Amino acid sequence: MSDLVLHGYWRSSASYRVRIALNLKKLSYRQITHDLRTGEQTDPTYRAIAPAGLVPALEWGDHAFVQSLAILEWLEEYWPDPALLPRAYEPRAIVRGMASILVADIHPLNNLRVMNYLKSNLELSTEAAHAWMSHWMSEGLAALEAMIARYGGDYAFGDQLTMADCCLVPQVYNAERFGVDISRFRHLGAATARARAHPAVAAAHPDLQPDADPA
Repeated sequence: MSDLVLHGYWRSSASYRVRIALNLKKLSYRQITHDLRTGEQTDPTYRAIAPAGLVPALEWGDHAFVQSLAILEWLEEYWPDPALLPRAYEPRAIVRGMASILVADIHPLNNLRVMNYLKSNLELSTEAAHAWMSHWMSEGLAALEAMIARYGGDYAFGDQLTMADCCLVPQVYNAERFGVDISRFRHLGAATARARAHPAVAAAHPDLQPDADPA
């Protein structure tokens, strides 16, 4: 079997999602970092792997997979145990919906390139840009709070870690960085805390990655 190579960046929440899934499935992988702050992800060599110039990308043999949710789905199909999606169709759709709120509704509005555009092109102050991003994070997290209140158990959906948790933990990390009050979301906060305590999730934390900034 070919080695798995994860192209990412320590503080990228999308890379964080994939690290969690790889760890939960107990897969070994090598990391290659692309510092988003200096634009390393736009280098032509990396764009040959990931044409959009975004992280993460996961290389496996002759293949390069992009987009974190697609990577999570591939990992689930190729290494189905432990499962990150429920077996029944309806619960699987609910978990995918939770993950999509995080990946499609929230994250695109609070990543680095959006923040840079708000500040550089629209000339918003740092404070105004952060307030704009925090607003949309709060809106999405409120929707997820309602779903976790209905479907959650120990974790975001039921009592097993799922793809929803792989996406939730990094988004809460982002929200906390921008000063979003997570205590408003009781069920979401409790599910996140329990997920963070799992050794595989804890090991994926940005601060523990080889390319993390010195403390």
